[in-house]
Amino acid sequence: MSNCRFSIRLSGNLLVMFLALVPLAAAAAPCGSNSAGFSAWVADFKKEARAKGISQRAINAGLSGVTYNRRVIRLDRSQRSFKLSFKRFYARRVSSRLLTKGRRMMRTHARLLSRIQKRYGVPPQIIVSIWGLESNYGRGSGRMPIVRSLATLAYDCRRSAFFKRELLAALSIISRGYMPASEMRGGWAGEIGPMQFLASSYLKYSVDFDGNGRRDLIRSVPDMLGSTANYLRAYGWRRGQGWGAGSANYNVLRGWNKASVYVKTISVMAGKLR
Repeated sequence: MSNCRFSIRLSGNLLVMFLALVPLAAAAAPCGSNSAGFSAWVADFKKEARAKGISQRAINAGLSGVTYNRRVIRLDRSQRSFKLSFKRFYARRVSSRLLTKGRRMMRTHARLLSRIQKRYGVPPQIIVSIWGLESNYGRGSGRMPIVRSLATLAYDCRRSAFFKRELLAALSIISRGYMPASEMRGGWAGEIGPMQFLASSYLKYSVDFDGNGRRDLIRSVPDMLGSTANYLRAYGWRRGQGWGAGSANYNVLRGWNKASVYVKTISVMAGKLR
């Protein structure tokens, strides 16, 4: 009888242990390295987004039917240009054609750039240099679905926390009615428009510079250029001062892009445009 009681007690303990483990086994992994767990991860993320105040409408619009994008992962793993020397990086990114077009853009938008400088203190050369480097003045903005890219990168283990925040920001843009999900197409890492704003930067720094009631960083040149100047001002741009290496404004450019070769390229290109 004592052996029987022990057997029943042991079986009961094992059953409790098994039941305790079932939810853990069923829960989605916090991140993944392939597409296997992506659908389960998205299902969990939808609940998290709703709990953080994202509307169900926005969640459905952005994430219903979303699939893992292997191309985005390949692109994320192949970023080698930032490891080049400045000389090689600059030669690869800045051509005489880019500079010529930049000078033409400065003439075409001279009045707009003057108004932006008056309001934010950022000179036209800096804004136009960023415009050219980010997307060749809009030609290379990208057409990839932003929410799909961000969902893939948020699920991927390499920079999951960073892109999870960006995915929540992108859904917040949809939830607040700033942009419909259908218009949110851009760079492979979820960048919006010719100036390649991340979703979190859109929420913090985008402005309605053309005054039409929308912060349109895809089609409105005033909005995208004004937002760039507002971004730099928020990072501490000093009106009337230079932007060469060692200056306070040079350090502000690190807020735009942390890669030293990119910061130096903006600075040098802007000097040539001046």
